[in-house]
Amino acid sequence: MAKKSRALSLADLLSGGDRRSIARSSEVLAMVRADPPRVVELASLAESSDWLVAMRALDLLEKLARERVEWVEPHKGIFVGPLAEHESWEIHLQIVRALPLFDWTARERRRALSILRRDAEHPQAFVRAWAVDSFAAFAARDPRLLPELGRLLDELAGSGKRSLEARARAIRASLARAKAAAPRRPRSAAVAKRRC
Repeated sequence: MAKKSRALSLADLLSGGDRRSIARSSEVLAMVRADPPRVVELASLAESSDWLVAMRALDLLEKLARERVEWVEPHKGIFVGPLAEHESWEIHLQIVRALPLFDWTARERRRALSILRRDAEHPQAFVRAWAVDSFAAFAARDPRLLPELGRLLDELAGSGKRSLEARARAIRASLARAKAAAPRRPRSAAVAKRRC
């Protein structure tokens, strides 16, 4: 039985069904975990003409990136390429979820942030929430983005949608915890002297 599964291509296993189906994604994930060079094959499927195959491939690439980012890093350009303009909200969702997982060049980072800014206004609530969540991940590493993040969170909180309001609260709580856990800078001797 195992030999039969390995004889099937990843494309075969990711094909079929509808947008609510994951086809045989769990088998593909297990196969790639067991044979990491097959990430190359999986990455090529993210650009499949069958958008369902592309969506499932992106989903698996994101899952793998959370486990072993170095496996997916050589293929990260997929997430900031033409696929980010796809009409399917499901593909937008996979892309915005993955963007904070990688190290980007300055040019790529600008592109990643532009995707997140755009999708922070997406009509689909899942996409919108994850875009702001991922923007917050960038802001956690770059405080210059915090004022803009604050505006995005205000928009979520004022959206009138409970799910988005809850996500805004969760992101703010996460940022507050991170700030509280950050080591405090010791006061300089000059500052201490002025306060005496």
